[in-house]
Amino acid sequence: MDLEVSGSHETGVDQAKPVPTPTDDTLPRRLADFATLGEALDYAAQGVRGLNFHDARGNLARPYPFSEMRADALAQARRLIAAGVKPEDRIALIAETGPEFASLFFGVIYAGAWPVPLPLPTSFGGAQSYIGQLAVQLQSCDPTMLIYPPEIGAMCAEAARLRGVEGIDWSEFATRPDPDAALPQASTGDIAYLQYSSGSTRFPHGVAITHHALLNNLAAHSHGMHVGEGDRCVSWLPWYHDMGLVGCLLSIVANQVSTDYLKTEDFARRPLAWLDLISRNRGTTLSYSPTFGYDICSRRMSSQTKASDRFDLSRWRVAGNGADMIRPDVMQHFVDAFADAGFKASAFLPSYGLAEATLAVSIMPPGEGIQVELVEETQLSGGASRADRPQRYRAIVNCGKAARDMQIQIREEDGTPLPDKAIGKVWCKGPSVMVGYFRDQESTDACLVDGWLDTGDMGYLSEGYIYIVGRAKDMIIVNGRNHWPQDIEWAVEQLPGFKQGDIAAFAITTPGGEETPAVLVQCRTSDEGERVRLREEIRERVRSVTGMNCVIELIPPRTLPRTSSGKLSRAKARNLYLSGDIKPYPLAA
Repeated sequence: MDLEVSGSHETGVDQAKPVPTPTDDTLPRRLADFATLGEALDYAAQGVRGLNFHDARGNLARPYPFSEMRADALAQARRLIAAGVKPEDRIALIAETGPEFASLFFGVIYAGAWPVPLPLPTSFGGAQSYIGQLAVQLQSCDPTMLIYPPEIGAMCAEAARLRGVEGIDWSEFATRPDPDAALPQASTGDIAYLQYSSGSTRFPHGVAITHHALLNNLAAHSHGMHVGEGDRCVSWLPWYHDMGLVGCLLSIVANQVSTDYLKTEDFARRPLAWLDLISRNRGTTLSYSPTFGYDICSRRMSSQTKASDRFDLSRWRVAGNGADMIRPDVMQHFVDAFADAGFKASAFLPSYGLAEATLAVSIMPPGEGIQVELVEETQLSGGASRADRPQRYRAIVNCGKAARDMQIQIREEDGTPLPDKAIGKVWCKGPSVMVGYFRDQESTDACLVDGWLDTGDMGYLSEGYIYIVGRAKDMIIVNGRNHWPQDIEWAVEQLPGFKQGDIAAFAITTPGGEETPAVLVQCRTSDEGERVRLREEIRERVRSVTGMNCVIELIPPRTLPRTSSGKLSRAKARNLYLSGDIKPYPLAA
């Protein structure tokens, strides 16, 4: 790639624009076949690939070759050791996308301690909510120190103070001396890091992942996606979530893939900058997103605008999809919006995973795209079909085949394995399953049995492919029948003026002692008469799906809480509603 140079008329000095790290390299690619994560960075640093950080408009702000990242990480490790950090100490790190976090994460690894990535603030809840969340997670992981970006220093310092943890901003930490020190030698069976799942707030679970488990899963990624020459990754996913951290940072180091990053908050403001980065990529692109990322991009495209006038998505080889329920209608809208820019539906690569399995449990073979099966609602609810009601179907997305070295079983509640097409609990087993939850043997024993992990999800197997139906804990059970909140939410989304993320459905107990679904709907109209009409329209739509009268509450926009990875948190919405912290619009007199 040629170096671009622009002149500076004010200084009379030519200023070279930053040049991205190359896509290809003469260093032979190794697909995560290392004993430890430090060994993986040692190898990647011998080549010319690396990380590339872009600003909100998608312009390259900082190339960061693996060789530079390794040198910085070793300096960070020496600073940590000089500060008294010992092997197996936990070091909490606020996971902002940038070179500071990347060097610190690997610096903690080189120092033999355990990095613990923690989230940035979200738009919901304000400063006190964030301080409370951090304080709970700090109490759980019991770290030696918390290192954070100076921009949110006041909140982080307060959370650290509440838990008696040393807090320091990373710009200050970088000025500390880094005297020579002997670095401990990690073993492949040692714990590498702790990962908190996106929903970990009140009762957080730190997932303990060994180097061996991590590298096994990273090898499964690369083999599953057929990573090869010419591939380059583009990502906006947050590094405090397993898909962003494991799939789009640790994996690209272990598999030596140059990667272009947007910060998550920049994507939220300008989502089409993600597609601009992909369009500028001269290689073939690997890029992942939850469903809502594809949704927001297709919604931003005007029906009057041709996507081909701005984008070239013809080299997007793997358009990964995971981290939440995959919506075939949203995927189709994306194809409709960007097909003329060269996007191919066959690029979609559904997958399924969770932090307790490091990340990937299943991956769709590349090129097979989105495949669905129509499942009649009585199969999903566990009831019998009724002659007085028309049959209704939900499209369930195929999430691929078990990742390399992973086994998947579907089981009854009592643990009995189920045959193909039977819906039950999803269990998995493999080398990348977690050691357990940090200092929580009771929770570990509740989900790990003879090496098998109870994922907490419901699904079924069909000819070797896994289909995910929903989270067992989200299921609404009324009069012995199961109702999936997604079905209720999707039904309301079909009404004009609503979109994904506007609706949360969950079970409550009425004053009369009956279990019933409650449906919270973000409403943008201030007209009381229109709200009355909308409430009745929603009530009828939900009744048509569930056969029940539900509690329908209209609430202000931007009220429903989300997890740190951007997913709707039904459990938190329920708690806030029951506690009165979510205040519905009053019913018209």
